[in-house]
Amino acid sequence: MSVNAHGQDASATVELLWGDRAAPTRGPKRSLSVEQIADAAVSTADVEGIEAVSMQRVAESLDLTKMSLYRYVSGKSELVAVMIERAVGDPPDLGRVRGGWRPRLERWARLMSAAWDEHPWLPWATVGDRVIGPREAGWTEAAVAAMNETPLAPDQRMDVVTTVSGLLRNTQSGIVTGTQPWHAEPHVQLVREHADRFPALGQVVAGAQARKPRQARDFGLSCFLDGVELQIMKRSEH
Repeated sequence: MSVNAHGQDASATVELLWGDRAAPTRGPKRSLSVEQIADAAVSTADVEGIEAVSMQRVAESLDLTKMSLYRYVSGKSELVAVMIERAVGDPPDLGRVRGGWRPRLERWARLMSAAWDEHPWLPWATVGDRVIGPREAGWTEAAVAAMNETPLAPDQRMDVVTTVSGLLRNTQSGIVTGTQPWHAEPHVQLVREHADRFPALGQVVAGAQARKPRQARDFGLSCFLDGVELQIMKRSEH
């Protein structure tokens, strides 16, 4: 039996996310669905952050007792798992995007960023050793499949998607959590006051007003995909 970080049976979470868990035959009939519970928890996380989500808090928002909530989800980690599955939404249909693998991956990246903008807690909830659901797996499937017509090997296609995901996560952190956002106060003001010590950063913040929040993401993605395109061209020549 596999156990997650919270000491809960991971196989039970797999059954819940992938639709293999049978409804209980004993006790009172369920009045809510797991999706409704997840939606209530997501609403709290969107406003107050994932730290505000607890079994007690979600139970109260649904007029349930905490013990009643355990009939639906076994604990906090399972609750977060169903939250993620609801928040990520259905995977995109990239097959309709014209122009080949690159426009498809760019579309995927924009949609992923939009989901993270809507649910700022999502990037941090989707790290670490955990169980993923079919929707989340579908997002990765869509991105990898977007590169099927390239000469890259399957594991290399996965490497591309993994790197794009990491780039999105890293640039998202600066926007959402305030990790050295040189386009925003108060860091801008500090650098301006000490521009003699940090001349290179001084040049950056001098144009901070014109800097777009998504500039780092867009620039980084463009540079990386340029490199991928070069690798594909080299392989196509052989």
